[in-house]
Formats: sequence, structure tokens, C-alpha cells
Amino acid sequence: MFDLLLRRARLTDDTLSDIAIQDGKIAALGEIDAPAHKTVELNGEVFVSAGWIDSHVHCYPHSPIYHDEPDSVGIATGVTTVVDAGSTGADDVDDFYEITRKASTEVFALLNISRVGLIAQNELANMANIDADAVQQAVARHPDFIVGLKARMSSSVVGENGITPLARAKAIQKENGDLPLMVHIGNNPPNLDEIADLLSSGDIITHCYNGKPNRILTPEGELRASVTRALKRGVRLDVGHGTASFSFEVAKRAIAMGILPHTISSDIYCRNRINGPVGSLASVMSKFLAIGMSLPQVIECVTANAADGLRLAHKGRIQPGLDADLTLFTVKHQPTLLVDAENDSLQAEHLLVPLAAIRAGKGYMTEQGSTENAFDL
Repeated sequence: MFDLLLRRARLTDDTLSDIAIQDGKIAALGEIDAPAHKTVELNGEVFVSAGWIDSHVHCYPHSPIYHDEPDSVGIATGVTTVVDAGSTGADDVDDFYEITRKASTEVFALLNISRVGLIAQNELANMANIDADAVQQAVARHPDFIVGLKARMSSSVVGENGITPLARAKAIQKENGDLPLMVHIGNNPPNLDEIADLLSSGDIITHCYNGKPNRILTPEGELRASVTRALKRGVRLDVGHGTASFSFEVAKRAIAMGILPHTISSDIYCRNRINGPVGSLASVMSKFLAIGMSLPQVIECVTANAADGLRLAHKGRIQPGLDADLTLFTVKHQPTLLVDAENDSLQAEHLLVPLAAIRAGKGYMTEQGSTENAFDL
């Protein structure tokens, strides 16, 4: 007998399927005629995707700058897995790990190459903070929690050190099994060309559609040659919307040229969650629907692509044997004015509305799902 059976779930390709869950894993797909402890009839009216993965959040509650609770940015908004992008370094990752054990959302960390993490905006201005031994020991202590490294390469962070922290980060990466390296781009120096030329296959440029002068587009609106070369080498683009790092103008121009994001992420923390312009991962995803990406493309960016980019082999797809992490949602026709980080707006016709999440086989209703009383998990 299965633990949970979802009947007539609508997949993002518009086909219908039953989904059976057993012992926290996806057990079977298709037309399933078998008993379950609990059966939920979705009647083809609710989309079900692999659990949404937000690959750039800030949810270390003890961070003095960018902080939040894992479940506030995760399961409460239909997101089953969050990846904290550098809130903690080697000095406080143990504390963060312990906190995340109590969360319903699955939490992973990209370890800040600065051992002090985000206790201030300029964590890479002092090169002594970049301690390769401390990184190695932290990764050894938490090999299943630390899934990559984070380096914030903008002028306010690196001070007078220019590109040197990134060169150090690449050396540390090699010493730690070539973990994925996420690199924040913002105001220069260092220039994006210098940054892009140092990156290799699997590295991630976050804030890829920021509207700052140091952006992926030239003043003429073409893709920088250095970014073209980086993409050919297998470098990945992550959205990382955030408070100041996403421009509709840049995203629309890039996407029209075929420069799509590999991953859509929020860069969410309490302030931009509550006050905007982020709100939730679903809200950020809705912006890409409004720009013109298809629903399957958008969902791929928060499921399979996100799992592949961070080597989360048991997540990101609805397949037997993988983790029973699922997001249940609707696409609601609700004309809405959405706002980017530049305070520009875009008219959206449809919004993604998460109704529930299933994490390791256990169901959680979102606020919207509870209000609509569509079904009971």
C-alpha cells in the first residue's frame, strides 16, 4: 500500500498522471490502480512539478544583514529546497547547519569563501578572511550540506582587492573536488570581463540580468564577448533577482537573443520578501512567464536545471526512486503589474500560485492553498 497517491495530476506538458509516494520517495507514475493510506483527487485541475528549488536565498536567521527563516522562504511558498548563497562562511556554518535540521524545507549551503560570511558588506576586502584550510575543514564536516562555494565579486565587497579573491576562490574550488562556484556580479571593479574569463564549466554567474553598468550586455545591447565565451565553456546563468539585481529591460533583451537563464532564483531574504520587489520565488517565476518564457521552460529552471547545476542527484524530476519532493500549483489568469529591481514594471496576465508542497513524502499547504480549500494534504 502506498503512503500517498495523487490522482490525475496535471504535469507541465499538460499530460495527466497519477503519482504514488512511498517512504519519502516517488514510487510509481502513470495510471495507478492500487490502494494508498491517503488519496488526493486533483482532477487535472492542479499542476504538479518536481519540488521547486530556489538556488539563491539568504535564510541564516543569525545573519546581521540578510536573514530569514528557511521555512518562510521555502515550504510556506511551495519551495521544497532552498540553497543559501553565502550567508555563512566557515566560522558560522556549523550553527547554520544545526538550525536547518529543524526546518521542514530542505536546506543546502553555498559556503562563502570568506570565513566570516555576510556579517558585513565587505567580507572580501580583507584577504585574511579567505582561509583555504577553514573552507576545506568546513566542507569535510558537512559534505552533504555544503554543495558549493560563493564569491561576491563587486566593488563594495572586495574593496581594493579587485579580481584577486576570485582567483583565490578558483584555487579553493580545485582543492575541494571542483564544487560548483557561484559568483555574484555587481558594480565594478572588478569588471565582468575579468570575472567571466576566470570561470569554467559548471561555475554560476548570479544576478545575470542586473541593470548595473557592469552587466552582461554591452552599451549597444549585445552580449559581451567574454560572456559568450564563458557560456561556450559551460558557465551557467542564474537570475538571483534580489533587491537591486534584476532588470526587465536586460532580461527581455537577453532572452530575445536566446540568452535564457539556466536557473531562476530569488535572492530572497526577509526585507525583499515582505516589502518587495521579490516577494517569493513564484513571483519571480511569474515575471519570466510575463517576459515570454513558456511554463515548461520556467519550471525546468527551478527543478531539473537547478538540481543539475548543484549536483542534487535525487531531486529536480518526477521519477521513481527520486525524492518525493513535489510542488502543486495553478496558473491563474490575474492581470497584475510586476516590478523589477529598477522599479520598472511589466504587465503580467498570469501568475503562478503555489497551493501545496510535498517534501520527502509529507504534505504542506501554502497560505493560498489553505485559503482556496482546493484539496487537503
